[in-house]
Amino acid sequence: MQKNFYIQGWVWSVLYGVLGFFFCINNSSAQVSATLDTTQIKIGEEIKYRILVETEENVTVLFPEGQTFLPLEVIEVYNTDTLFENQKIKLIKEYGLTQFDSGRYVIPQQLIRINDRTFFTDTLWVEVADVEVDTLKQDMYDIKPHIQVPPVKGGWIKTALWILLILLVITAVVYYLLKLRKKSREAQKRLPPFEEALVALQNLDNSDFLRENRLKDYYSSLTEIVKRYLDREVDSAALESTTDELIAKLEIHKHSGNLDFDTQTIYKLKEILQRADLVKFAKMQTETGQVQLDRTDIENIIKETHEIIPQPTEEEMRQDALYQEELRKKKLKQKRKILIGSTIGVLVLGLILSVGIFGLENVKNTLFGNYTKRLLEQPWVKSDYGHPAVVLETPEVLVRKTDAEGFSISNSDDVFTFGDIQKKIFVYVGSSKSQNSDELQLQSILQQKLTLLERNGAINLKVMDEPFETEKGVKGFKAAGEFNVKVGDNKYKKSKSEYLLVVFAQEGAIQEVLVVNEQEDVYAQQIKQRIINSVEIEVFKAP
Repeated sequence: MQKNFYIQGWVWSVLYGVLGFFFCINNSSAQVSATLDTTQIKIGEEIKYRILVETEENVTVLFPEGQTFLPLEVIEVYNTDTLFENQKIKLIKEYGLTQFDSGRYVIPQQLIRINDRTFFTDTLWVEVADVEVDTLKQDMYDIKPHIQVPPVKGGWIKTALWILLILLVITAVVYYLLKLRKKSREAQKRLPPFEEALVALQNLDNSDFLRENRLKDYYSSLTEIVKRYLDREVDSAALESTTDELIAKLEIHKHSGNLDFDTQTIYKLKEILQRADLVKFAKMQTETGQVQLDRTDIENIIKETHEIIPQPTEEEMRQDALYQEELRKKKLKQKRKILIGSTIGVLVLGLILSVGIFGLENVKNTLFGNYTKRLLEQPWVKSDYGHPAVVLETPEVLVRKTDAEGFSISNSDDVFTFGDIQKKIFVYVGSSKSQNSDELQLQSILQQKLTLLERNGAINLKVMDEPFETEKGVKGFKAAGEFNVKVGDNKYKKSKSEYLLVVFAQEGAIQEVLVVNEQEDVYAQQIKQRIINSVEIEVFKAP
């Protein structure tokens, strides 16, 4: 019994020893850890997440892939670094992470596979801080004298667009006129059919075809001369007809009584045309005397045909003149259509090129005009308003309002406005003396202005406000947001509007600037930003 118990104890000891051995090996063969280069970043900054794996050589390690670090985003995955130390390896894998919203975030555990085993890193925390944005953080200066603002150089796109369109139209018109001129000159140079045929025969006599024994070229020119003459005087299809077709048409004209062709003349023409076909296509050789005879016969055929063609009567000449006039008008109408079509085509092409070069929005605004774009690009005016003064740049001079159209708070306010709250841009500047300029008073004025916005058609008003202080110690409050604009009973503008309201408070004085713009109008947004960036306030000294 004791012996069996001893044996069993020895067996269990061995088993525990083996299991412990493997457990130690497995736990000591790999170590995984994760660290951050920093735990505090600003919005959009990169934070490096490092995974360190220490293990034996000749093992397979799989690191995390994809967006497994949410709520942080992976913006870059760096190459793996490998270090060898005491028959072990260290693998270092880094990931570039970021976050675009402020807050405190937890980076979840990351899974690493080493051969068939799974390891998890610890969870880590990171804080993402806001980036301070203050469009009013600028120096404030005492009131300055009027200055002339140079014009904004933004009209080059419009000038380039018009120059491009004008050049395209001029090119098309010049090309069309040159083409018409060329056709007109060719028509004026063209002789009557009979004279043209005789001149062509004379030019053929002066050619080098016979001297160079180029019979094919000679007969081609000879047959073309007679066919062209017959095409203009007898049958308009003669030039495209074969020999048999042409002879058949001449016989039809003879038998119908239209032209009194001599049978011998038709036979001679047929014989010459057939001989010319053999020379051109069968390379038949003929004697020089035969060539001269064929040339003489062709001239005689042309003369005989010219003699038998009846002269038109006065009525026929009148009808022909009317026909020619109708034909001229028809051609002129067709030319006008071609010119109009070409011009439209050039304009469309120029429009397409302009859209490709300058963009659809710029082309549309240039051709059809844009009120806020014109305001932004025209020379601006820098002036001071009220007492104590508010100095700023605007597209046009602000107009003093006695009742400020419902925007004044007290009768002592100096109020100046430009534009309309229900349209693309509205600017309001107010200045008044006040005995109380503490924070409660500022918040009260801010609330009153927002209430006045609602009275003037603003609904669904969203407000984000915060206090601020200028470098010269002038306290203030600013509010920004968006709203829908009511334009009638149960009618609202499709596009929302947005506003920026700034209230300055100094000892004995309150100064206000309000800019409202249409949200979807990029030019109105730029106008608002430029106005706000130009604001200067007069430092008031109470008596």
